Amino acid sequence: MLTPNLTLRDVRASDLAAVMGLNNTAGASILPMDAPQLQHFYHHADYFRVAEVDGHLAGFLVALRDSTPHTSSNFQWFRQHCERFVYIDRVVVGDLHRGHGLGRTFYADVQSFAEVRSPNLACEVFLEPRDDVAVLFHGVFGFHEAGQQVMPESGRRVSLLLKGLDCYPFVSDTYPDGLPALPWLAQRPLPVDEPLMRVAGQA
Repeated sequence: MLTPNLTLRDVRASDLAAVMGLNNTAGASILPMDAPQLQHFYHHADYFRVAEVDGHLAGFLVALRDSTPHTSSNFQWFRQHCERFVYIDRVVVGDLHRGHGLGRTFYADVQSFAEVRSPNLACEVFLEPRDDVAVLFHGVFGFHEAGQQVMPESGRRVSLLLKGLDCYPFVSDTYPDGLPALPWLAQRPLPVDEPLMRVAGQA
């Protein structure tokens, strides 16, 4: 049996239609996303990576730092209750690639991004309907519940989760003037000077 060729990389403009398709066919555990939301993530998300398996888009993860503009009620909840964090807005793995550890791969990668930039990693899971797979996954990965709220956008109750990143104090104390200029520590280059791209569903 051949081992799949897996690559994690920053999203490209040419990926956006496939990203929206994955998101909007993922089921009730992922909120739908329209073209303006996707464009916002593309132009502002601090972490926006896709997974390719044998050259095909298999999933993606979007995360934002606490200073990034974002109107999500869950993101705003963390702004009110947590001084500094990197917030996982959504992670999606396509149907054909679920159950093979791709979610864990994404979370290990986003934690590597976050732990040199912030003392906390934040996200939420749905409680209405309850997503026990997501609850267990996040518990095993070291998250704890920091609170709950009913999202005004959808009326669904969520559990707000935090994970403390223990190595951040060392990094912050050692590099008070900024991280070293190393490729693996580089910030995602934001495409602020590009015109908005058209994706499926955008007028």
